[in-house]
Amino acid sequence: MSSWFVLLFVALSPAWAQSSLLQSGPMLGYNEMKEVLLWVQTTAAAEVQFAYWPQSEPSNRRLTAVKQTQAEEAFTAKLLADELAPGAAYSYELLINGKKVELPYPTEFSTQPLWQWRTDPPEFNVAIGSCAYINEEVYDRPGTPYGSEYEIFEAIHSKRPDAMVWLGDNFYLREADWFTASGILHRYTHTRSLPEMQPLLASTHHYAIWDDHDFGPNDSDRSFVHKDKTLRAFDLFWGNPTVGIPGQEGGITSYFQYNDIEFFLLDNRYFRSPNRRASGERTILGEAQLEWLIDALSSSRAPFKMVCIGGQVLNTVARYENYANYAEERAYLLNRIEEEGIRNVVFLTGDRHHSELSQYRNSAGYTVTDLTISPLTAGTGHTVEEENRLRVPGTLLSQHNFAVLNFSGERRSRKLNITVFDKDGVQLWAKEIASE
Repeated sequence: MSSWFVLLFVALSPAWAQSSLLQSGPMLGYNEMKEVLLWVQTTAAAEVQFAYWPQSEPSNRRLTAVKQTQAEEAFTAKLLADELAPGAAYSYELLINGKKVELPYPTEFSTQPLWQWRTDPPEFNVAIGSCAYINEEVYDRPGTPYGSEYEIFEAIHSKRPDAMVWLGDNFYLREADWFTASGILHRYTHTRSLPEMQPLLASTHHYAIWDDHDFGPNDSDRSFVHKDKTLRAFDLFWGNPTVGIPGQEGGITSYFQYNDIEFFLLDNRYFRSPNRRASGERTILGEAQLEWLIDALSSSRAPFKMVCIGGQVLNTVARYENYANYAEERAYLLNRIEEEGIRNVVFLTGDRHHSELSQYRNSAGYTVTDLTISPLTAGTGHTVEEENRLRVPGTLLSQHNFAVLNFSGERRSRKLNITVFDKDGVQLWAKEIASE
C-alpha cells in the first residue's frame, strides 16, 4: 500500500467512522423563542451532542448536553439547544463521540420571533402530509410495491417550509412489527432512514400525530394491547413539545403555537372505541380529550385554529373511518364549535389516500373547514364516486401530494393560503381563506 494512501486513510477514517454511526437525522423538533429540540439516531451505542451558533456570529458557539444512545431506545437521542435568542437563525452540527459528522446538506434552524406588542405577526409556511409508506420487500405484501415516488420529500424540502405537520400513518407497521417492541422500533427506524427524507428532517421543524398504521394494525383502536409500545416509539422518534395532556393518562395529544397560529394535535386511536362495536359508547377522541379540545378552542384567540386529526371530520359519507361513522360525537363537537362561537376552525386530516377540501358555514355564521392531504408515498385511492356534500369543487385529488399552508397579513386580518403540490412540487390547486 502506498504511503500517500495510508496517510489519506488515516486522515479520513475519523470522519468516516462517525458518519457510519449515523442511522438517521439529525431532525429538528419543536422550536420556541428560546429553545429548540434536536433529534438524532445512531447505528450503535454512541455519545451524541450538537454544536450550534448564530449565523450572524459564527464564533459564538454553544454546545448541548451529551447523551449516550442506547439499544432499548433504538439508539435515539433528543437534546435541547437552549441558549438561544428569539427571531434568530442558527447553524448547527452533529457530534458523534466528540467528532463532527459531515453532511451534504444544510443543517440550520430558527427560533420564533418575539413579535407580540411590537409588529404584526410574521408570515410563515407550514407543510402538511400523511400516509408515508416506505417499501421493505421482505416484509411487504407480494405484488406491486405499495410505496413509491419518494422524491416527494425532496420536493417538500425545496419549498423550505418553516415547519411540517405529519398527519398520521407516518410509518406503516407490518404484520411482523405489530406485537413486539423490536418490530415496532425496526419499522420506525427503517422509515426514518429513507435517504430522500434526510435534508427535510435537518432544516424544517417537525410535529406529528399518528393514525392506525403507526399506532398498530389497520383500523386499530383502544383495545390494541401493545399501544404502550407504539406510544413509546412515537415519543422516541418525534419531537413534539408534549406527549399527552394534563389529567389524562396515555395518548399523544399535544399543542403548539407557531407565531399567532395555534395547532391542536389530537389522538384518534388511543381512546377510540372499536368501529364495529354495537353497544356502549361510540367515541373517537374519548370524553377527556374531547372536552380538553373544546376548552382549548374556546379560550383560543388565534386567527386560525388548526385541529390536526388522523381521519376526516367533515366528509358527509359514513365510509371507512370517517367521523360520520361516529355521528353523535361528531355532531357534539361541531355543535360546541357553533354554540361557543369559535371562529376559523380548520381541521387538518389525512388517512384517506386522496386529498380534498370540505367546508360549511354553521348557523353562527362561521366557516368550518376540513383540509385532507393524503397520501405522501402510499397507494393512491379511488374515491371519485364518494358524494361528499361538503367538498369544494375542484379540490379532489387521487395522487401523491402535499400541501403548504401560508399564513400572512396584518394581525386583525390574517389570511390562510393553501397550495397543494404533486410529487415534483408542481402546483395542483390553491385556495385562500380569510379569517372571520
